[in-house]
Amino acid sequence: MTESTATSQEPTARHEHLRAVVLSGGLNFEREVSLSSGTQVAEELARAGVDAELRDADAELLPGLAASPADAVFIALHGATGEDGALRAVLDLAGVPYVGSPAAASRLAWDKPAAKSVVRSAGLATPDWVALPHSTFRELGAGAVLDLMVARLGLPLMVKPASGGSALGVQKVSRVEDLPAAMVSCFAYGDTVLVERYVDGVEVALGVVDLGDGPEALPAVEIEPESGVFDYASRYTPGLTEYHTPARLSDDVASRAAALAVRVHEVLGLADLSRTDAIITPDGEVHFLEVNVSPGLTETSMFPMALEAAGYELGDVIARLLAARAAHPR
Repeated sequence: MTESTATSQEPTARHEHLRAVVLSGGLNFEREVSLSSGTQVAEELARAGVDAELRDADAELLPGLAASPADAVFIALHGATGEDGALRAVLDLAGVPYVGSPAAASRLAWDKPAAKSVVRSAGLATPDWVALPHSTFRELGAGAVLDLMVARLGLPLMVKPASGGSALGVQKVSRVEDLPAAMVSCFAYGDTVLVERYVDGVEVALGVVDLGDGPEALPAVEIEPESGVFDYASRYTPGLTEYHTPARLSDDVASRAAALAVRVHEVLGLADLSRTDAIITPDGEVHFLEVNVSPGLTETSMFPMALEAAGYELGDVIARLLAARAAHPR
């Protein structure tokens, strides 16, 4: 489907008979962001009339869901806990309906190099990359491998964990001498590093939501970080990044960005909602960077900005997704 053109919305539907559990927290680097997203979601669902309970993903989760079943679960967990597919697989085993992409698709999206390979095979643009585990550098010699990377990809480079979110460990490297330190820092967040050719352009967040009529692209959110790099601090510190919603794009480029986001959602087998991060070059080419199956929903997050620009209310959208999964579980 094409980008949403909604400019207004009917009054929020009420969902008084819906009981939901919102999962947030988890034990990983993104716990605090996840707690913020979960709190925001629970508050918005309450405004929409949903009986929403906030729960952590811990040893009490499954007994709690068994003792007091929810109609459906909303996963506001970021990082591995909420996005690598494992928790979703457990919910499937327990027969608990949940909003979002299925386990296998989540696992694919979580693995950035694998997702990039699938996206490129579908004919979509993505920056050239190399992904290697820490053991390769240890066994073959870091210096020799890094020299080959620079020779192949050039400078600047973007260095990031091969899985993970919230831009943790992400760095732009413009000088060869800065590359080893960037790699060491990146390995603190995972065993495999993804080194990407830097693409200059406008960074955008491209939300997709499916409310029953197929995936619909939301208006693009243009990201303008004060530092020039959209890192963890730029994402979650108010005032360090300026957002433009909708993005300042021509109609043609905006349409192509929307089409890319929907295509990514489809080829990776995603469901209900996703957020694709992309770079748009000065000549208007849209490059896929990564996709998030559990996009941030905090006060500074981009998915809620896109929903609002499309004329939707966050609480009502999530309530509708929950109701749909409760009625039609996988």
